[in-house]
Amino acid sequence: MVTQDKKSKILFSFITVLLAIGFLLSSSLVMAEPKGDLIIFHAGSLSIPFKQISAAFTTKYPKVHIYRESAGSRTCARKITDLDKPCDIMASADYTVIEKLLIPVFADWNISFATNEMAIMYRPDSAHAKEITSRNWPDILLRKGVEYGHSDPNADPCGYRSQLSWQLAEKYYNIPGLYDKLKKHCPLKNIRPKETDLMALLESGELDYLFIYRSICEQHNMPFVVLPDEINLKSAALSQFYSQASIQISGKKPGEYITKRGKPMVYGVTVCKKAPNREAANLFVKFLIGPEGRKIMQANGQPPLWPVQVSGKVDLLPDELKGLLQ
Repeated sequence: MVTQDKKSKILFSFITVLLAIGFLLSSSLVMAEPKGDLIIFHAGSLSIPFKQISAAFTTKYPKVHIYRESAGSRTCARKITDLDKPCDIMASADYTVIEKLLIPVFADWNISFATNEMAIMYRPDSAHAKEITSRNWPDILLRKGVEYGHSDPNADPCGYRSQLSWQLAEKYYNIPGLYDKLKKHCPLKNIRPKETDLMALLESGELDYLFIYRSICEQHNMPFVVLPDEINLKSAALSQFYSQASIQISGKKPGEYITKRGKPMVYGVTVCKKAPNREAANLFVKFLIGPEGRKIMQANGQPPLWPVQVSGKVDLLPDELKGLLQ
């Protein structure tokens, strides 16, 4: 027969165990809050939206300190593959940069999360600025004394996309030789590592026009020429037409080349295999493709993809992202 005293001891032991379990659970929840440094390499065209997304993320997770480093997307990838620089997240203006340069050695999966389009930025006082239209821009750019530029195709997707747009313009406007003429009249001094590097030249008056993403024009309140969909690389419906254009750029090793064909532009993001802060990185990507992140991307002229597209080893996606995507 169990005495009252023994019952009390059993009850006390049971309560003690429950309290211990509760303490452990609460401790694990506290420990689950992400903290520490989070290193993000991203395309120059993501600078403004990622600055805003980072601010919103750290408001939610104040123990995380975000370090963002912008460059041409291919340059970002090279920092990981060639220089072995610590990096948690790589976000590219072209999802295929992650596919070709990072997967499978440096990353497992790739999420396509946003779009954009090509445009021609200029100043109100650029040469012939009052005349230029989406129809006559080839004639304007080839006039004597007009200076225009683009980013380096080997370092930045915006660079090879500008060249693909030139090739498509030759077909769309039916102007034989237009691509070669545009290349001939664009000297090396007007080509820089990434598209945002060229804005200083435009603002200082050294350039009149700049081939760049529409989102950057809108973010900086600069006038721009809206290009036809057949040229701007934004329309999924025109994939077949875009594929007629191609350009060779440097490959993974010296002497190797990759052929880039025209296709609708799509941004990609991944968490590196060697990510120093994987927990925070996974949560940042979840935030990026979640409602708040998508809202910020939309407000900055880079329409988000939803549902997102995932490639690579989808089974290795972290649970945080699998849950969101389902």
